[in-house]
Formats: sequence, C-alpha cells, structure tokens
Amino acid sequence: MKPAGAPRTDGLVLGIALAALIGCASPTRPDLGGNVVTGSAPGESSGSSAPRFAAGGPHAEEYGAREGYPVKVIHRAPFFVGLFSHYDQIFEGRLVRRASAPSRLTRAAAEPALRYEYEAKTFTVDEYLARNPTTGLLIARGNTILVERYQYARNDRQRFTSFSMAKTVTAMLIGIAIAEGRIHSVDDLAATYVPALTGTAYGDTSLRNLLQMSSGVLFSEDYSGHDDAGRLWTETVAQGGAGGVEAVKPYNERIRSSGTTFSYASVETEVLGLVLRSAVGRPVADYLQGKMWEPMGAEADATWLIDRSGQEATYCCLNAVLRDYARLGLLLAHDGRVGERQIIPKAWVNDATTVPADSWHLKPYAATRHFGYGYQTWIFPGERRMFALLGLHGQAIYVDPSSRLVMVHTAVSKEARDSNAEALALWRGVVEGVNRPGGPPAS
Repeated sequence: MKPAGAPRTDGLVLGIALAALIGCASPTRPDLGGNVVTGSAPGESSGSSAPRFAAGGPHAEEYGAREGYPVKVIHRAPFFVGLFSHYDQIFEGRLVRRASAPSRLTRAAAEPALRYEYEAKTFTVDEYLARNPTTGLLIARGNTILVERYQYARNDRQRFTSFSMAKTVTAMLIGIAIAEGRIHSVDDLAATYVPALTGTAYGDTSLRNLLQMSSGVLFSEDYSGHDDAGRLWTETVAQGGAGGVEAVKPYNERIRSSGTTFSYASVETEVLGLVLRSAVGRPVADYLQGKMWEPMGAEADATWLIDRSGQEATYCCLNAVLRDYARLGLLLAHDGRVGERQIIPKAWVNDATTVPADSWHLKPYAATRHFGYGYQTWIFPGERRMFALLGLHGQAIYVDPSSRLVMVHTAVSKEARDSNAEALALWRGVVEGVNRPGGPPAS
C-alpha cells in the first residue's frame, strides 16, 4: 500500500469472488466469533490500560453488523470485517508457530491523553475510532502498551491479515539470510538462486533493485481487477495457477533501466520470496518462525498464505494477532534487537529504512509529504527517521526508532487506495504526544 503522495499504490486485488472456499488449518488460538476476551495475554503484565472492545464501529451496518460480520470471499465492504480477520480460514496457509516463551509486554497504568490535528480540528483517539473503520489499534512504546482497541466485534485472539505489510517482513528475512551467508549479496541476480528464471527479465534483475521496486520490468497495479496485480493474486493466493516460478514468468518486459525508476510492483516481492525459499532450503514461513517469530517472542501462531506449489505469497497475506504485529514493530524500532539479542542485523534494518544519497528516484520529499522507499519499506519525509509497513485498505505499522514507538492499525477501508491521511495525522500526534515533556517513558 502506498501512502498519500507516493507515486503508486499497493498491489493486491481481491476482485474475483471464488465459488469454492480453500480451507486451511484452524487457528491454534481459536477465533471467538467476536465475543469479548478479557485478561492478560501470555507474557503480559496486568495494568488498567487493558484491551478495550466495541461491538460496532463507524457505519457498522454497512459492514455487515446485522448479519454478524459474515465471512465470505466477496470483495465488497459488507464482508471486509469477516474476511480480513479470517483470511487464513478461507485460503490455504502455512502455520508459523508461536514462541515457546512469549516476550513480556507491560501495560501503562492508564491510556495517555493523545490528540492529533486533522483538517484544522483537534481530535482524540476515541474520536478517531468513531470516525474511521479501524478494526484494531495498538500503540506501544518500548515494551509498554499504551493503547489497545478493537471495533466491529473483533478481538485480541483473531488474526488480522497484513496485505502488503508482509513485504517488509520478506525484506527483513532477506537481510537475515545474507547475514547467515545463504545469500551472498544484494547485488546478486535473482537467477543466481532461482535458475528457472535464467534468461528472464526478473532473473536478470539484482536483489537490490527488487528490494527497491526499481527493476524497470512492466507490471500494472491499477485495482481494476483486470491488471497484473489481480492476475498475480489469482495465480498465487487463489491458487488459480501452478504458482511458484510460473506465477512470475509472465512479467518479462523491461521498459526502463534497472535502478533508475521506482514503480511499485507486488510481483517483485514474490520473486524475492522465491529467492529466499531457494537460498535457505525451507519454506519462508518456517524461516520466519525460526529466525523472527520465535526469537521475538510471539504470543500466538501466525499463518502465511501459500500458492498451489506451496510457495508463500510473500508480497502479502501474513496473518497475525495485533500484539504480535506490535512485537514486530518494536523489533524494528529497536533496530532488529530484542533485549540483548540481535535478531535482524542492525546495519540491514538501517539500510532498509533509509534512502541512499544518490537514489533520487527513492527519496522522500517533505514539502509534498511524498514518502520514500527503502527495502520494501515506506520512509517518512523529514529529518527524523521514521518508516512504515503498509497494506491496502488501511493496514499499517508505523515505527519511530528514536522514541521506540510503534502504532499498529488494521482496518476495513472501503477503498483499496486509502491514503491513510487521518491515520498519518494520528501517528504524528502520537509521536508528538509521547515525546513532549511528561510523556510516557520508554521501557
């Protein structure tokens, strides 16, 4: 998903209603059908700033409240709430098991009084939720949860789909594989690891240019349902084709020189996923479990959707509970470290979340609030280093490393091309609020 001012937007189109549902294993931590869940999560201390749940939300009837937020594979707003929180019960996925010992999260004694400016008015978090179709909102600093809210009868045991937030996860796994020597260099060509791509445009593209969405290969993402992104989704998540290498081979026309122009293309992350699978010699979901999910102390199982060949759709469709998305954001806020353990190389996290001085096609611009792009990661304009993982329909994890602050946002925005304008305003208000004198301390 692209933020406001970015050249293009995220590439995942659900556009086709499937006649049959593709099953997968039920969540290990069961979905509770929208019922309120109380009590502390594993590894979490008690506190009065506990999760808060709401049965409704803005325009709840339009989102299927009367029908109990039905779960159907139809890409229309009345089904978004059920669909986006049950993606891995509809499509086939691979399990990413929770950590044997969840990392400890504390809770603030009370929610801080946070405010933000939007359209020349001042709003609170409560007012934000009353105005926006947010299914989950979690704000954390250090290892302390400041705010945790759910709407539309969603709860903290449900897994919310990431859409393109998964792209950043794929990039971080590439960095780990390089540190382990499984991938030699970001300047290697994709075909070095996926011989079946030899002689193709993507096979002749470096991992660096794939990470930066700068291959120069023609790929359309216009959300028409008839574009290349829709075709890729059908061939992978919907299992309408063979998957694997065959899903990326059709995109084979280079129209610009590599490394000169940014053009957002979900297929480039899928190529990275094929490289990763070949380089590490095991499924991407298994690598995620061993290298990130277990070490960061995830409290719940996650899933990653797969195509017919068993390859993860690495451009999208990781599914996790909100607090584990927060743990992921906090891992990045700490430059890849949990406690004394460096999980992702610090230098890689820094490279992934900054733009090289000579890469003008990737730079953010403060004057127009135009976001930049790193390694599968959106970069805020301005001197302060901040970045985001973004997915269509309003999914986001915002990260401010200097204050160890993250905001996780899951949503059911009606438009795939949601600019996230008010969510960005909320984030800026949160950053300002926690960093002013007397704000909540980082743990």
